Amino acid sequence: MEVRHLGLVEYQAALDLQKDLVEQRKQGLIPDQLLLLEHPPVITLGARNHRSRSNVLETPEALAQQGVGLYETGRGGDVTYHGPGQLVGYPIIELPKDRRDVHRYVRDLEEVLILAVAESGITATRIPGLTGIWVADRKLAAIGVRISRWVTSHGFALNVSTDLSRFDLIVPCGITDKGVTSMERLLQRPVPMAEVAQSVLRGFDRVFGLPRTT
Repeated sequence: MEVRHLGLVEYQAALDLQKDLVEQRKQGLIPDQLLLLEHPPVITLGARNHRSRSNVLETPEALAQQGVGLYETGRGGDVTYHGPGQLVGYPIIELPKDRRDVHRYVRDLEEVLILAVAESGITATRIPGLTGIWVADRKLAAIGVRISRWVTSHGFALNVSTDLSRFDLIVPCGITDKGVTSMERLLQRPVPMAEVAQSVLRGFDRVFGLPRTT
C-alpha cells in the first residue's frame, strides 16, 4: 500500500484524485493507496442526498458566506463536516476475495481507528446499528465509503483538533440524539496531527496487514 500525505486539499480536487486512482487500481496500474489529508471547511452529502440535504441547517448561500463548501458525493452515509484539524483518510484498496464484504470493510476501518486513538489513551467503541467510532454518545470519527468492483474509495474522518462548533451547521450523520467530540477535547491537550497519522498507519498494519511505502 502506497501512503500519500497530501496536507490540505480542496474537496473537489480530492474527489478527482480518488476517481483517477480508482480507475488506475482497477486496471492494475498502481498498488493499493491510502491518502491522508485535511480539507478546508466543507459539508458533504452522502448517497442519500434527498434525505441528507435536510440535515444541513443553513442555506448554501449562508454556508458560502461562512467559507464552508457544500458537495454531493458518491459515498455511503448521510451528511458530515470536514475541516482543518480533522484527519481524513481515503483508502483506494482492491479488497481481496476473502474480505469482499462491505460491512466487514466498514468494521475493519472502525477497528483501525479504535486502535489508533488507543495509542493516545482514548478508549473508543462501536455503537450497534451506527457507523464510526464513539466515546460514550459522542462521535469521534465518521466513516462513509464507496466500493466499485471491490475497489474502495472515500473513507474516514477522525476529529483530532477540529473546530467542533462547525458541526452546529448540520445534524451530523442525521443523528439527532448524539454529539461529536475530538481527541483534543477528550485529552485536554494538543494532539499533533503527524503523530495521529502514524497511529492510523499502525492500525492499518494490524488490521489489513498490507506492506506499505510512505
